[in-house]
Amino acid sequence: MFIEAMRVATMTVRILPCCALCVCLLPAAVSAAVGDEATHESDHQEDVLELPEVHVHGLSLNKDQQFGPVAKSTPWPGIPPSLDGKELDDWMKARMLVSKDAKVTVVVLEPCKHRELTAAGISALGQWTFDPQMKGDDPIDGELTVRIHFRTR
Repeated sequence: MFIEAMRVATMTVRILPCCALCVCLLPAAVSAAVGDEATHESDHQEDVLELPEVHVHGLSLNKDQQFGPVAKSTPWPGIPPSLDGKELDDWMKARMLVSKDAKVTVVVLEPCKHRELTAAGISALGQWTFDPQMKGDDPIDGELTVRIHFRTR
C-alpha cells in the first residue's frame, strides 16, 4: 500500500509541473500559429531536435535501489490449437522469480480454468528475459507478479 502511495505521489510531482507549463504556453502557441504556416518542410529543418534514445521502465528510483527486475523481452502466449475458435475469457496469475544471474523461474499462483491456457502461459513466461533487480551496483534476486488475461470473441 505504501509503495502504491509513493507511485501516485511521484506521478503527481511529475505531471503537475508539465500541466502548468502547458497552460502557460498555450496562449503563445495559438498566437504564433496565426499567419505563420510553413509552406515547405525545409523551412523547419533547423527546428528538428534529435534526442538520445530513452528507455522508461517505471518510476524514477532512488539511485541506490531498483524495485524489481526489468523485462527485456516479453513474448505473449498464443491460444492453443485445441481452443482455437472458441470464445474464451480466462486468466492466470504467476510469480516470476528472477535470480541475480537473470535466470527466470515461473511459479503459478492461480491457474486458468483451461489447462491448455495455463501450459501456454507457463511456456511463454519461461521465454521472458530480464535485467536483474539492482541494489546500488550489485544485482540481487528479485520477483514480480504477472497476470495474463486470455480473451477471445
